[in-house]
Amino acid sequence: MTIKRFLTVLAFLALAVLASAQTDPVTKPMRIRVSSGVADGLKTHDVTPKYPREARKKGIQGDVLLQATIDTKGNVVNLRVAQGDPILADAAVKAVKQWRYRPYVLNGDPVEVETTVRIQFHL
Repeated sequence: MTIKRFLTVLAFLALAVLASAQTDPVTKPMRIRVSSGVADGLKTHDVTPKYPREARKKGIQGDVLLQATIDTKGNVVNLRVAQGDPILADAAVKAVKQWRYRPYVLNGDPVEVETTVRIQFHL
């Protein structure tokens, strides 16, 4: 291989490396926080929690506050209990996991949404 050909190949490789370094990295979906009211407006499927028999028998009542992420397809993911009686919280989580939403669209693209969900258990 001649020096001229070697330098040409080397220059081509250097340009290829520079070009690949300038491409946009793969970005994960953006996540925004919305109020529970906005999230309720996107809800397409709702499951009502069943009042736990044990809680009813013991007279346990109150609110359960959940932190939820709604993915870009409208599914509830990363659901966790922020506040509430554990017996009531289990029933709330089982129901809310089944909820479905229209995707939240920002600038023409669906984005993940963080929100809170309050479930009320009152006798």
